[in-house]
Amino acid sequence: MRFYEDIEVGETDRVGEYQVTKEEIVEFAEKYDPQPFHTDEEAAQRSIFGELVASGWHTGAICMRLTVERQRDIATLAGIGVDNLRWHAPLTPGDELHLETEVVDKRPSDRRDDRGYVTTRVEGWTGSGEMIISFEGIALVERRDD
Repeated sequence: MRFYEDIEVGETDRVGEYQVTKEEIVEFAEKYDPQPFHTDEEAAQRSIFGELVASGWHTGAICMRLTVERQRDIATLAGIGVDNLRWHAPLTPGDELHLETEVVDKRPSDRRDDRGYVTTRVEGWTGSGEMIISFEGIALVERRDD
């Protein structure tokens, strides 16, 4: 298990690969973001996208899954926020998303010495090299009990 003290500013990682399907895009959108360009292929063709696209929130949820899989060896207590969220391009059926991460900041908690804050810059890329999403995730990470 990696604790706060084991994480270094500047460390990078490439995380997972997740292929999104048309069915998954429609299912997510029908439940959470029912805009026509997410739920209806014909309507999507007439939209500014020209094809069915995943909701940005769906893209964010996929990033969350990949992040959790990455952090299984980190003593994460909780995620506490996301800053600078941007959707750069839409995720489309068949796209394979992976994350590139960099730890950009860390600081101990002012209130409790058993934890600290770690900020990670996250970029979501397709296999064809297009950036889809970027954000900074802030996590509360357990400190080693010395």
